[in-house]
Amino acid sequence: MTLEILTPEKKLYSGEVYGVQLPGISGLFEVLNQHAPLVSALKKGNLKILKDNKNNFQNYSIQSGFVEVLNNKVTVLVEGAIEA
Repeated sequence: MTLEILTPEKKLYSGEVYGVQLPGISGLFEVLNQHAPLVSALKKGNLKILKDNKNNFQNYSIQSGFVEVLNNKVTVLVEGAIEA
């Protein structure tokens, strides 16, 4: 699936991933390949990009924002983020 992480200033990440873990306002959740369509608010926390099904991942510390999952594409819109 395709993941894009966007802030008001720039595109932080764009590429093919195995999955992504996100800090939803009701708790942590994970999106994997062929996930059902979804729109959710995000709170400040850790976003974990799962690059493959092994132990290869990348972390970002994000501010609040939103995520949209549609047609095997995940778009994360956040106020700010830094690679952790």
